[in-house]
Amino acid sequence: MAHPNPQSSDRRRSRSPTQGDNNRFRSRTPPTSSLPPKPAPQPIQFPIQPLQRFQGSSASIKRPREIASFSFDDNHSYLEDDSGIQYYCAPQIGADLCEGFERFRYFEEKEDPHLDTLLTRLVSLEKKGERVRADFVTWRGMVTKIMTSPYDKFASFEMFATLHDGTIYIEDDFPSRLADCASQSQSQHSQPPRNPHSPQNRPSQEMMTYWGYKFETLSLLPTPLIETSRDFIENRRDMVVDNHAQYVSVITTAFGPHSLILGGEVDGVWDAKSDPDTPDPPDYIELKTAEELGGDRRDVLKFERKLLKFWAQSFLLGISKVIVGFRSKHGILRAVEVYDTNKIPGMVRTGTGCWDGNTCINFTTAFLGHLKQTIKDDGVYKISLKKNGGVVEVSKIQERGTGKIISKEFLGWRKERDIAKQGTGAVG
Repeated sequence: MAHPNPQSSDRRRSRSPTQGDNNRFRSRTPPTSSLPPKPAPQPIQFPIQPLQRFQGSSASIKRPREIASFSFDDNHSYLEDDSGIQYYCAPQIGADLCEGFERFRYFEEKEDPHLDTLLTRLVSLEKKGERVRADFVTWRGMVTKIMTSPYDKFASFEMFATLHDGTIYIEDDFPSRLADCASQSQSQHSQPPRNPHSPQNRPSQEMMTYWGYKFETLSLLPTPLIETSRDFIENRRDMVVDNHAQYVSVITTAFGPHSLILGGEVDGVWDAKSDPDTPDPPDYIELKTAEELGGDRRDVLKFERKLLKFWAQSFLLGISKVIVGFRSKHGILRAVEVYDTNKIPGMVRTGTGCWDGNTCINFTTAFLGHLKQTIKDDGVYKISLKKNGGVVEVSKIQERGTGKIISKEFLGWRKERDIAKQGTGAVG
């Protein structure tokens, strides 16, 4: 389930605002007494509608290829290894996903993660070989938001971007997301208290979020199945649910002529991770929960709309399978279904037809091209889509520098590398 910070997610944590972060990209313009202030430049707009211009055969897609990975340990500390990888083992049907909620060890991001850990891994990768090149570097969650926006009428996002050395780096607008989460939390807590055991009451948002993590705990093992004891497997339902540890895959891909490096959290692997020296991609899985389907067509429509995000998240990282745990309204696991990621768009096309994968791919390809035409100079840009807005806007909010989007470590390494290459006469 996916943005470690990857973002992603897909299902991500609530956070509390950090004072002053909203002003970190404000331009510092010297005061003047003789000239009126310059009007702010108008945002450059990219309309989502009409979708017809994105329909038809999809743009060429370069198959995602993993170039690196890293982990976060039980304290959410960065580790440059595969220790965070977990292995799928089917959960027990009938399990109560509410069980253990009061012991949930919940990780909350307290500070803006930017792209720091992803860039740290790229620095390490470059120190072992040639420079990693791409038109875009970002978390998987940012591209998921863009890719699903043509069919998500409630879609909204705010991102920051900067151009450095020919690459556009994109990150989440962390302060805005914190403010949104705080507002939602305040709204929920202002409601009168509910009896959680009453069948008339819907579970809280916190409980529904927990169900997803509980399903992961019931479905994953820290070691391959053949190396895991029967006792451990049968007692997974008693384990404390903990979302501190994560495993992150770093891949290269391309939409048409636009190359990307993406980092994203991976829930687990189907059986065992393939040897990195083989051409076979890792058989990764994405774990999701959804309400069990009734006989009503509206239930099917609701589920197939959810499949849009499930598919996009998995498609972007090359995750081969989406495993959905169907649960009752009150969190009892009723069934588990395994979906081939590449077959999901066809399934929806012959079902409700509520979204089209080719249109999503073509929209993303066109929008990436739009960003390359818009973000051509130094400085910081804001990319935003308002709810029901129908238009993605790109505006420059800082004339110089990269804000904090690119870490000092990464900038320092690139400068050091360039100086070393100049000294040896190397090019590239």
